Amino acid sequence: MRLVKVYTKTGDKGTTGLADGSRVSKDDLRLESYGTIDELNSIIGICRQNINTIPAKEQKLLDSWLIAIQNDLFNLGSDLATPLSARWDNMITISEIDVKQLEKIIDYCQNQLPPLHEFVLPGGTLLNSYLHLARTVCRRAERLTVTLSKEKEINLNIIPFINRLSDLLFILSRWVQIIINKNEVTWNKNRGVRELNNISD
Repeated sequence: MRLVKVYTKTGDKGTTGLADGSRVSKDDLRLESYGTIDELNSIIGICRQNINTIPAKEQKLLDSWLIAIQNDLFNLGSDLATPLSARWDNMITISEIDVKQLEKIIDYCQNQLPPLHEFVLPGGTLLNSYLHLARTVCRRAERLTVTLSKEKEINLNIIPFINRLSDLLFILSRWVQIIINKNEVTWNKNRGVRELNNISD
């Protein structure tokens, strides 16, 4: 695919074209779904630019995972933008194999993590925070796609893939802390602004 011109003016009236040539409103639920996938892809790109705080071996491993996921997300967005009736031969779509691959990465990292006794909070390192941000956007994409699936027929492997990906992003947020021996930030239900005593009246 070659883009000759960035602006086409075809969307100036608030509509956009799907892969089958049909046009829908830019606030259509299908667009909300794959637009959020695009947002997630951008955040994962930021994660990739912040992996230099972990050891070289793990950097290489994590980067290989994240770039693979970015390519999957691009294919997933294309999948969502293409009504099932408009699929073409050899179109690359999310499959059960892709879901299983995410599970393998989860298991690999999970085996290196200590048991989780408290809920964790985003923070501790920049990479941890961005992985949590990616996780929350992934959850939003999942919610939107579930709603879309109630209105339109979509690839049945998409929702499990997004669900596993959000699990993986959570596991990775813990993993990047553990491999550099950095404490995780944990939730303390008794700690909040009510406990602050450094504010003047």
